[in-house]
Amino acid sequence: MTDIIVFGAGGRAGRAIATEAQSRGHTVTRVVRAPSRHPDLDAPAGDVTDADRIAKLSAGHAVAVHAAADLGTPASEFFPAAMRALLTGLADAGVRRLVAIGLATGLTGTDGVRLSEAMDLPPEHRDFILGHGRGTDLLRAADTEIEWTIVAPAGDFDHTGAPVGRYRISPGDPNLRITYPDFARAVLDEIEHPAHSHTFYGVTAA
Repeated sequence: MTDIIVFGAGGRAGRAIATEAQSRGHTVTRVVRAPSRHPDLDAPAGDVTDADRIAKLSAGHAVAVHAAADLGTPASEFFPAAMRALLTGLADAGVRRLVAIGLATGLTGTDGVRLSEAMDLPPEHRDFILGHGRGTDLLRAADTEIEWTIVAPAGDFDHTGAPVGRYRISPGDPNLRITYPDFARAVLDEIEHPAHSHTFYGVTAA
């Protein structure tokens, strides 16, 4: 079994991933920014933009999952800062694998065009999408020994549907949906059977 640390374990994706990992027998450390907001979780406080704190919490783990967000900080600042801190802190702690949760807008569609460039971004989500993309681009361009993978819903999350227990890899398509449990299944399959090193790919319900 694998020691996995999940940053952003209070969010819907992070919770689902931690739950799936634990159900498979892995040892899971959940990390949240403000433990008082998540009294149901046994989780230490950790700011994912703090490299020293990341290194301290991550020591002894084999894989880190980055599912953190901070809606109180401009996305253009938060996501690049988080990625820089993760690359530094995980390297210092000797953690050699990182699975980051991406957005579909960073994927390319069947026409080879990135969704963020092909679609009209909703004004209320534009800053978040572009900021998240900057963090993703920073990781993809990084000169690092960390084996990283970015997994994203190929379209969006299905917030109300029932899990189907299956998924498939797909190009970006804003019409596609996947539930959080099915997405978590894809992330854990990647952790247990690495097949997409230095790759950003999307998954959707099968």
